[in-house]
Amino acid sequence: MKLPLFQVDAFAEDLFKGNPAAVVPLEEWLTKETMQQIAMENNLSETAFFVPTSEGFEIRWFTPKAEVKLCGHATLASAHVIFQEANYPHEQITFGSLSGSLRVSKKENLLQLDFPADTMRPIDAPNQIIQAIGKLPSACLKGKTDYMLIYETEKEIRDICPNFAQLSRTDARGVIVTAPGKSVDFVSRFFAPGVGVDEDPVTGSAHTSLTPYWAKRLGKTEMNAQQLSQRGGELHVSLNENRVLIAGKAKTYMRGEIFI
Repeated sequence: MKLPLFQVDAFAEDLFKGNPAAVVPLEEWLTKETMQQIAMENNLSETAFFVPTSEGFEIRWFTPKAEVKLCGHATLASAHVIFQEANYPHEQITFGSLSGSLRVSKKENLLQLDFPADTMRPIDAPNQIIQAIGKLPSACLKGKTDYMLIYETEKEIRDICPNFAQLSRTDARGVIVTAPGKSVDFVSRFFAPGVGVDEDPVTGSAHTSLTPYWAKRLGKTEMNAQQLSQRGGELHVSLNENRVLIAGKAKTYMRGEIFI
């Protein structure tokens, strides 16, 4: 069996920036075990698989270790493949997923994700997470799958050096750290060693948690954000009631085939 394979740099204007994702278009689903093996072999933070349906597409995402319920950058990468590589004739793509209906639209020279906003609740920061991150936050919130730690300066976010082995033993998919930005509205980093991703370069799904928090704190619904990973990424985000809109660009890095 031969399968098409694309590698796309998502949330990037140029190659070698943003967050690379593998994208595997399918006509019908492979077994979960086979998709997990492909994701492990690709060894990127996410591999997305999609199949066509009567309403659009179904999409699933796998890290090298596990299937996840939501991934922003691999959804952006998949939409880029559908629009650019498959010449999809419409202006909007609808994906069915484990997180419900997701939409990606062409907006001028950007692709805009339309995702459900996460519901965050304040909690006391777990000691294990504080010890792993190495710095006490000013506040901690918990969403559906992630913890979010709030700090006061961009420098604090840049200087964090987590203990990934310790962080991998927590009960969260990942941990978001965030603070006000110097040249953007807010900055962040995202760590998810428990699912095989020590630090994700640019994390669309994390911004479903970040956007509602910063919208309320800053009193604005449209914001510019920066993820402070080594590769880095720029995102334009907005809050529309219970939906988060996340816009960015993508570049195809590689086209190939998988032989199974």
